[in-house]
Amino acid sequence: MTSIRRAALTAVLALVLPLPIAAAAPAFATTPSDALSSAQPAPSGFAAALPRPTGPYAVGRDRLHLVDDSRQDPWVPTAGPRQLMVSMYYPARLGSGVPAPYMTTEEARLFLQEKAPGSSLPPEALSAVRTWARVDARPAHGRFPLVLLSPGLGFPRALFSSVAEDLAGRGYVVALIDHTYESPGITFPDGRTLACVICDHPPAGGPAAIAESRAKDASFVIDQVTSPHPAWHYAHLIDRRRIGMAGHSIGGDATASTMAADRRVRAGANMDGTFYAPIPATGLDGRPFLLFGARSDEAPGMDSSWDDAWKNLDGWKRRLTVAGAEHGTFSDLPLLAQAAGLPSRPGAIEPVRGLAITRTYLGDFFDLQLKGVPKPLLDGPSPNEPEVAVQLP
Repeated sequence: MTSIRRAALTAVLALVLPLPIAAAAPAFATTPSDALSSAQPAPSGFAAALPRPTGPYAVGRDRLHLVDDSRQDPWVPTAGPRQLMVSMYYPARLGSGVPAPYMTTEEARLFLQEKAPGSSLPPEALSAVRTWARVDARPAHGRFPLVLLSPGLGFPRALFSSVAEDLAGRGYVVALIDHTYESPGITFPDGRTLACVICDHPPAGGPAAIAESRAKDASFVIDQVTSPHPAWHYAHLIDRRRIGMAGHSIGGDATASTMAADRRVRAGANMDGTFYAPIPATGLDGRPFLLFGARSDEAPGMDSSWDDAWKNLDGWKRRLTVAGAEHGTFSDLPLLAQAAGLPSRPGAIEPVRGLAITRTYLGDFFDLQLKGVPKPLLDGPSPNEPEVAVQLP
C-alpha cells in the first residue's frame, strides 16, 4: 500500500475508461424502488449505480465552499487563500429533496483527461452515476457524530460517495473533502474547475508534506462546521464531542497527522495508505486507530510503515486485511470498472462485495468508538466475512 499509487491507478483506468460506451454493460439490475436516486438517465450503453446505504436514515447532501483566509494555498501560492470544496452528507428524512449528481461534467472530463487521455467514455457517463443522496433533503431529528473523509491523491471525492452515503445512513454527518490541486478537477460555485497540480509532480517535502497540509485542511473544516457561527446551515446536527476521521491512501496518512495535531479527532482509520508522516513515537494519546488494507501488500516487511505504526499506536487498535482487495477496492473505482464492462483481474474481490466489507467495518469501527456500540466483528475472524483477517494487539 502506498499513499500515491500512481502506477496502480493508471493501470486500472487505462483498462477501464477507454472502453467504447456501446460495448459496456450495466453493473446493476435495479427495481423501480432502487431507481429513486437517478438524476438523469446515463448515456446509452453505460449504467452505474451506487449500492443502497445500509442504515435506517435517508441521506442528504450539501456542497460547502470554504476559504481559509489565514493560510495561503500550499501548492499554488499565487491563488491566494486556501479554498476547499466539501460534500456534507447527513441523516435525512425520507421523501425529501431531489437526487444528487455524482460529480459535475467538468470534473468528469478532467478526470478522464488526466487518467485516460483519448478515452471514448463521455464525461456525462461518469457525472450521471446514480447516487442515493438527495439535495435539499430535510435533516433528521437529533445530533450525530461527525466523520471527515480524505480521498487518495488523484481520486476525486466523488469516488468515496458510497462510503459517505453509508455512514450518513447509519447516523453520521460526513464531511467528504476535496483537497484543492490534489484532485483531477474540483468545481467551485462560481463555475471554475481547478485541475490537479501535484498529481504527477509531488511537492518539495514529498508525500509527508501532502499529509501535513491535509491535516491543516481537516482541522479548518472542523473549525468551520463546529464554530459558534458555522459555515454550514445544518451544523446543529453535529455532536462536537464525537468527531472521527478516515482516509484512503495519502488521506489515511493525513488522518494520523490530523489526530497528532488536533485532539478533537477522537478516532481514525487509514484505508490502504503508507505512513510517510509517521505515527509519533509517543502515540496518539490513547485514541483508537484502525489499519484497513489490501492483504497482498500487508505481508510483513512489505510496508514497514504499517509495522512501525502498529508499534507506536498506544490505544485501541486493529489491523484488518482483505483478501483479493486492491488499492481502489475501498472506493467506487472498481464499481465503475464493472459498469464499463471490464472483467476483474483473477482473484480480485467482486466490487460490490469489496464496498460492502469497507462500509461494514468502517461503520462498525465508528459505531464502537464514537457511539459506544459493541461490535464483536472487530474482535476476531468472522464466518460471515471470510475475506477479512483481523490482527489484535
